[in-house]
Amino acid sequence: MLVPIHEEMTREALETRFSPRALEIIIAANKKQDALKGQIGHDEFHFDNNALDQSFRYITEQRGQVIATLLGPGILGAWIAFGRLLHTAQDFYSHTNYISLWLDQFNGTHPPAVEIDPVQKSMIDSPDLHSGKLYLPFDVLYFVPFLRKVSLALLPRDSHAHMNLDSPKQGSRFEYARAAAVKRTQHELGILQKLLTPQMFARFTDL
Repeated sequence: MLVPIHEEMTREALETRFSPRALEIIIAANKKQDALKGQIGHDEFHFDNNALDQSFRYITEQRGQVIATLLGPGILGAWIAFGRLLHTAQDFYSHTNYISLWLDQFNGTHPPAVEIDPVQKSMIDSPDLHSGKLYLPFDVLYFVPFLRKVSLALLPRDSHAHMNLDSPKQGSRFEYARAAAVKRTQHELGILQKLLTPQMFARFTDL
């Protein structure tokens, strides 16, 4: 998703769960994943190019980094790792076809976006789950507004340009991707709350 949307979703999901200083560091780490060096050669940061296993593993690794940091005296590394984790988890819904798979089970009568289940196992494990591929240089042209139509005409349907739900411009399914990402953000915090001792979790949230 677009950087401002990542920030907006993270604030919505976590604003009452972390201290202001912790939340700002988490958001900064989340947004940094979309810097140029995080875009080149790091499909696992964004669930791009069908790097599904790598991206799920990256989330697990960052969760482990949070715990490892909190086992010691440090705290900054935990917030940074959590921000990285959240960026990848949030991008899952805008860069894969999870939303389409979830909606398809309702045979055209779609429930409201707020009812989406962001971790439905049958969808996550589905052999039909895939993410958008980057076809260079045409996917780059997609980000140039006056070349977007040309780019879309040249790109296959499994391209990132065609599949992404990065902003409201992508249509009504964006709201489902956004709602799922907000819920997943809260879900990830819930996982850590179960894994950490109450004392470690309190230090993590900094409240």
